[in-house]
Amino acid sequence: MNDTGTESRHIGIRIAAPAAAVYAYASDPGNLPAWAQGLGGSIEEIDGQWVAESSPMGRVVVAFTPRNELGVLDHDVTLPSGETVYNPVRVIADGSACEVVFTLRRGPGVGDADFQRDADMVAADLVRLKELTEAV
Repeated sequence: MNDTGTESRHIGIRIAAPAAAVYAYASDPGNLPAWAQGLGGSIEEIDGQWVAESSPMGRVVVAFTPRNELGVLDHDVTLPSGETVYNPVRVIADGSACEVVFTLRRGPGVGDADFQRDADMVAADLVRLKELTEAV
């Protein structure tokens, strides 16, 4: 088990859709329930914050970095405990397609099995994002 909190795993997927279109879809917090199932089945804006009440972790607040031309989709997820988890995500243009890369970081005390489970969940979320954005 690695409990230093420094290990990262880059999980990526190629999407046969323009980077701008994928970024526009993925950066809209209202679309999160359709592709990021770890955040639950619904999200709503409450007092300027995006709140997912029915996530498996309980009530979480999601805050994206401001929209930008670089494909940066970094976001913080604040858990019910008050802990904030930083999630680096990039949409990288590749001709008429793109790659989306999520950097999963192992937190202190996260065992191998839990880290792999989290990686599998992120990979499944990216597959859903691919399916949704390629279908447009």
